[in-house]
Amino acid sequence: MFRISDRPIQPEDLCRQLTDVRAGGFVSFEGRVRSRSGGRKVRALEYEVYGALAAKEGERIVSEARRRFAIRGAACVHRIGRVPVGEVAVWVGVTAEHRDAAFAACRFIIDQLKTRVPIWKKEHSAAGPSRWVNPVPAGGTRLAFGEKSKIRAGSQSARIPPRRR
Repeated sequence: MFRISDRPIQPEDLCRQLTDVRAGGFVSFEGRVRSRSGGRKVRALEYEVYGALAAKEGERIVSEARRRFAIRGAACVHRIGRVPVGEVAVWVGVTAEHRDAAFAACRFIIDQLKTRVPIWKKEHSAAGPSRWVNPVPAGGTRLAFGEKSKIRAGSQSARIPPRRR
C-alpha cells in the first residue's frame, strides 16, 4: 500500500494495519521535519506532488519490495502540503517472518521513494527566503524548475513545479 496524504500521518494506526501473527519482525521508518538544514533554522517543509505518477510509482516500489524480499506486508505514506517541524513527513512499515527481510525491504522502499517518486519539497526558513530543495533524478543531473525529467516509470515524464514567489 502506498498513499499520499494531506493530513498528519498516524504511525500507530499504520502499524496496526500491518499486524500479522505470522510476522516475527516489524520495521518502520519515520522521516520527520527537522529544525535545521544546511545551517539554517527551518520552520516547516512544504511538499508538492505529481499525484497520478506518484501514486503509480509508489505502488510499483512497494510491489517490487514484495517480490524482492520475503515480507508479509508493506505500507508507505508521504505527506503533501505544509508540514511543521517535528511532524512525520514520510512513513514506511514492513512486516516479515524474519528481521533481515524487514530491514532490507524498509530501506529499499524509502531509498527508492526518494529517487523515483515525483515529490518536491520547499524549505521555509526562519531567517531568509524559502527555497525549493531541487530533486536529483535517476540520471543524477540536477534540474531547473520547469524542466521535464524522465522519471524511472517507463516513458512518463513529470514537470518540476515552478518557483512560487
